[in-house]
Amino acid sequence: MAPSKKKHAGKQVCLIPGGFTVLSLQFDSGTTTRHSLYVKEHRVRAERSSGRPLDRTLFVLNIPPYCPEGVVTELFSQFGSIQSVDLLDHPGCVQDSGPKLSKIFTPAAKQGFKVGYVVFKNGSSISAVKSHPHDVPLVVCTEERQVKTGVQKWIQQYTESFIQPEKLQEIVDSFMQDYDKRKEQEEEKQRKAAEEQQEDEEGWVKVTRGHKGTKARPHSEAANQRTLQREKKKKKRKELMNFYTWQHRNTQKEHIAELRKKFEEDKQRIALLRAQRKFRPY
Repeated sequence: MAPSKKKHAGKQVCLIPGGFTVLSLQFDSGTTTRHSLYVKEHRVRAERSSGRPLDRTLFVLNIPPYCPEGVVTELFSQFGSIQSVDLLDHPGCVQDSGPKLSKIFTPAAKQGFKVGYVVFKNGSSISAVKSHPHDVPLVVCTEERQVKTGVQKWIQQYTESFIQPEKLQEIVDSFMQDYDKRKEQEEEKQRKAAEEQQEDEEGWVKVTRGHKGTKARPHSEAANQRTLQREKKKKKRKELMNFYTWQHRNTQKEHIAELRKKFEEDKQRIALLRAQRKFRPY
């Protein structure tokens, strides 16, 4: 199906099947070739809690390799204030598995076309992007915004791969401060959760269900002490039960010994009566 063009405020807007609007991208003012971006409003309800509001997020396809996050941010800033830009290899929800590491400690990103999620601060910016005329391209490289390609880009990447020891130490210290802060928060949560636990006389503990997806964390010192106390109580009850069991077995042994003794006495009495020929069993 051929793309359709609609007039908006006297200008041509190109739409294609799937609800996408086509935006033209031009590397600089001296080139004649254009690249096409496909954008539409992001409306995936399953990602409601992933930092992508349904009424302020723009889904962008076919982002070229020479447009990193900074360039994409500046290109779409003309339509309104931007809250965040996220570029991925494939569409989908990003799982937050922990603190965000510096690019120094993360593997190099794949070089290729990307998909993007542009979150604006105002929902009206989405309409402004979709109303942008197709015949007015977005210029990537300008005098104010220089974008390097080819050998110059490789040289820049090689130069940026080196980092000063002072800068590295600053990044490590910042990460460790955040790590210590998170550990303190986790210990505080564990302490509050431990205080809310209720233990009855028999050692049962009331356990509440945590949030979905949370991982098990090491026990605190207070929790370890309570566990040791419960183990001592169980051991004490077990010893008491063992004592009663031993006493019962000992009583049974004494009763059996007494029966055997009586049996031997009866045997001796019967033998004596036989010897005296006074035995009359019937």
